[in-house]
Amino acid sequence: MPGTRLVTPAEKEALALAPDGAVPRRDLTAAAHSAAALVGHWRAAAVAVTLGARGALLSYGEHPLLVPASAAHHGDSCGAGDRFAATAAGLLADGALVGEAVEAAVAAATDFVGAGGAGALPRPDAVPPPADGDDPFALADRIRTAHGTVVAAGGCFDLLHAGHVGLLQAARGLGDCLVVCVNSDASVRRRKGAGRPVNPLADRVRVLRALACVDAVAVFDEDTPERLLADLRPDVWVKGGDYAAADLPEAALLEEWGGQAVLLPYLDGRSSTRMLERAAEGTR
Repeated sequence: MPGTRLVTPAEKEALALAPDGAVPRRDLTAAAHSAAALVGHWRAAAVAVTLGARGALLSYGEHPLLVPASAAHHGDSCGAGDRFAATAAGLLADGALVGEAVEAAVAAATDFVGAGGAGALPRPDAVPPPADGDDPFALADRIRTAHGTVVAAGGCFDLLHAGHVGLLQAARGLGDCLVVCVNSDASVRRRKGAGRPVNPLADRVRVLRALACVDAVAVFDEDTPERLLADLRPDVWVKGGDYAAADLPEAALLEEWGGQAVLLPYLDGRSSTRMLERAAEGTR
């Protein structure tokens, strides 16, 4: 390291690495003493201690220069130090002075955090986000092509309540897209009896599509969704926890292509049928 033009430790690293005599506290005085001590200890031309949202402190051994950040961002700072170091190294290689390189590096790291940090950078293997209004089968194909996980959940969703929303939010967290398989009006009527559904299919689909956790909706007219699932071939099939394993004929079907059926709990006391019963009681 002797003769290195610039070393860029983070504040915590500088305090820990400084030889005896550095101020044992975390403030600008401690950073300045640590930087000066490290210049001598490492026999480096300069040390720039990165201070997060405060910028960086540049020392050549005495009278340090504070390079403040142009703005304070409180997002994910992961990767900001790497952006600082890479920017400074590139400018030094191009012939910039150390002070110029540090000023540009502070600006680059600040902009990096302000833009969302490492989490905002695109990854070549990232699963593409579902587009609004996607055809469920095209969506499933695209997610699978990107090696993502397709999740499907099913139900009548006649009177959408907090239990439904919690279930769908949890289901979406299991993969990279959520397709909701919803019973047609005729299917609901056969399952629930006369007077159901309360809300027609078009309304139920519209409400489901309005949920941020739902990426697409598919409709089936049969009593159970096996035929639709065979076409959709999801990786995970989710049902509410008021079902028992014996009541999940879809489980064996999912196994045919390596999928998994899972139960997720509903919120206690939430039921479309119970909501209708309470409404009827209130009209008597």
